[in-house]
Amino acid sequence: MSRPYTIIVSEVTVDGKLTLKKGVSSKEIMKFMDEDAVRYLHELRAKVDGIMVGAETIRTDNPFLTVRHVEGKNPTRIVPTAMADIPINANILEKDAPTIIFTSEKAPEDKVKNLEEKVEVIRCGDEKVDLVKMMDTLYKRGIKSLIVEGGSRINWEMIRLGLVDEIRIIHMPFVVGGISTPTLVGGEGFNSLDEIVKTKLRAHFMRGNHLITEWEIIFD
Repeated sequence: MSRPYTIIVSEVTVDGKLTLKKGVSSKEIMKFMDEDAVRYLHELRAKVDGIMVGAETIRTDNPFLTVRHVEGKNPTRIVPTAMADIPINANILEKDAPTIIFTSEKAPEDKVKNLEEKVEVIRCGDEKVDLVKMMDTLYKRGIKSLIVEGGSRINWEMIRLGLVDEIRIIHMPFVVGGISTPTLVGGEGFNSLDEIVKTKLRAHFMRGNHLITEWEIIFD
């Protein structure tokens, strides 16, 4: 399989949380990001061919996923969603950047047709989106580099399948807490130390008031 070089990038609190609580937009904690950290995020967007989030992030945050705080070209926006469950008024369906929705064969035809009136839709998998096949498709379409901006479920699936090369974290200098509050990586988790994904710290530096760490995935 060929696939894009892939970086998970996220703002994360000291205790590893992505937001204030389940169902609350991550934009709430991003209000505390200073301009230098925001520029770092948008510099990354400007350098890659594609930017991906899960459907829950679209429904909760309604992001634009465009380059706005620095000069640069907007990457292609990519959203995997098994049931094509994207609000028809979502910002990613606007024409300011190209968008590809990957969905499954079981997605309702009416939802797919509604999305196809605005963006490109590709069926990729039977019951759910086949992420491995999706990544191969993206690479063949010229998307050689990709950032993933969450949420925790898509982060888990990408890591579980060995589809991530780096993790970059913008550290938010506060604690949120909460048992059910989403963390950087969700899902069922690994069951043993033999399965865990190992990383190596490549760089750490400050941008404004935020520590940023860049981690390489170690492939055996």
